[in-house]
Amino acid sequence: MANAPVQRMSQLMAKTLRDDPADAEVLSHKLLVRAGYVRRTAAGIWSWLPLGKKVLANVERIVREEMDAIGAQEVSLPALLPREPYEATGRWEEYGPELFRLQDRKGGDYLLGPTHEEIFTLIVKDQASSYKDLPVILYQIQTKFRDEARPRAGILRGREFLMKDSYSFDTEDEGLAHSYALHRQAYQKVFDRLGLDYRICAATAGAMGGSKSEEFLAPAGAGEDTFADCPNCDFAANTEAIAYELKPVDAEGVAALEEIPTPDTPTIETLAASLGVPASATLKNLLVKVAGEIVAVGVPGDREVDLGKVEAHFAPAAVELVTAEDFTDRPDLVRGYVGPQGLGEKVTYIADPRVAPGTAWITGANKEGLHAKNVVAGRDFEVGEYVDVVVVQEGDPCPNCGTGLKLDRAIEIGHIFQLGRKYADALKLDVLGQHGKPVRVTMGSYGIGVSRAVAALAEQTADDKGLCWPAEVAPADVHVVAAGKALQTELALDVSEKLRAAGLRVLVDDRPGVSPGVKFTDSELMGVPKILVAGRRSAEGVLELKDRRTGEREELTVDEAIARLTTTTATA
Repeated sequence: MANAPVQRMSQLMAKTLRDDPADAEVLSHKLLVRAGYVRRTAAGIWSWLPLGKKVLANVERIVREEMDAIGAQEVSLPALLPREPYEATGRWEEYGPELFRLQDRKGGDYLLGPTHEEIFTLIVKDQASSYKDLPVILYQIQTKFRDEARPRAGILRGREFLMKDSYSFDTEDEGLAHSYALHRQAYQKVFDRLGLDYRICAATAGAMGGSKSEEFLAPAGAGEDTFADCPNCDFAANTEAIAYELKPVDAEGVAALEEIPTPDTPTIETLAASLGVPASATLKNLLVKVAGEIVAVGVPGDREVDLGKVEAHFAPAAVELVTAEDFTDRPDLVRGYVGPQGLGEKVTYIADPRVAPGTAWITGANKEGLHAKNVVAGRDFEVGEYVDVVVVQEGDPCPNCGTGLKLDRAIEIGHIFQLGRKYADALKLDVLGQHGKPVRVTMGSYGIGVSRAVAALAEQTADDKGLCWPAEVAPADVHVVAAGKALQTELALDVSEKLRAAGLRVLVDDRPGVSPGVKFTDSELMGVPKILVAGRRSAEGVLELKDRRTGEREELTVDEAIARLTTTTATA
């Protein structure tokens, strides 16, 4: 904020650390703690110190400005929410153990909000009665809660996090498409202003539901998402959203199914080695439990099952791997020798499209020590449903052009959904239409991980010296360093006030008793874009200006430094 008071490090609640925290796994976690931006309060729960709060507030400001620019209206809803709306949509149970549930002293059930679709729907139901009241976009920037089983990676995967969630309400699908497009454009502006490298990727809707979903992913080694990028066309998608085309083949001429002895071959690797065939000639059948019922998932033996895709397909039902106890309860299922033929109605069978009708396989014979060959899909067994469930591999063909895909890790920083009428149906959100009859409202849901964006920026922009913030996000425009002597400190404080008067945000290191080396190291660790040093030529009124990102240095008089910084900050 222009003309904000100069922030003096002698008075700043920020202690820098020389060493990485013992529990830190990723770069952003290490640097944000070491630079004095955040501190851990408990597992997955973080406190934002003054410099960190400034960065977080800058991200919030950018998000808020771009949301306001598309006509969205900001509200503030409670984080403590009643059970009933979430029970009406089924999410009280569907969220499972990730939902923070609690009771008040009277025994009433409540939750800490992970997202607010239900509450926004009820707000609009209360406020809008006619099609004339719509369309409308509402948003908030609020702390959300999820009881992560393994919170880690600092603020990237916490149990409490700051999020912008917005919701659009329209009477027609065309209106929803327009609201979705507005958000997509606004998100591009947000992430461009933040200075993030990002990709817009097709995604699965999962438990959120809806007809269309896209993620905004920031490539980073610390990311938990994997996305595929085509080097030849504009295709990009989360690997969980990539689907392989079903291509039936002609099975005429394939010999009849034949059982063959294969002792001690309970794995694909041992089976392929024993028979002298490639793993791709075998059919792997993974058993999972969906809502307590056993489901077999068939994929080629050289591919792995993507459990994320399986979970997305069966959402909101819980998916878990079968255990040894499950085999004990089901003697018809022979561990290591399961085949789709003969399963009948006892087990639901889904398969990847690569197990297309007419394809022939070597697979389990449902008998200990026996496999079967020439097992043809559609002839010897039926697939209940085809679902793309394999882990995408580097080099898999692009669905658009056939070029080999490239894979990369990324951090999800935004997600947009065309929800449709899922929540409006559950909560009966209708308005009076143009022809005097009730019209069911259609919705969109749109999220930006505000605190996650801070971590993503740290991951993408840091170097071997520390953080390196983009100008619009940084906690200050310039970091003034007094090398140590009284004259240098006096000059540093004087130029800091002049910079403040010129409209710049200033952080000045005036700490007494701290060596110049430590101050210089801290200035690089903290990552403010420009570093201005009152050093050896202070008596001459000459300062050294350093660009944090490029490392370029130049000596300037006080007036030259103010002019240069005022100009570069105005154009940043």
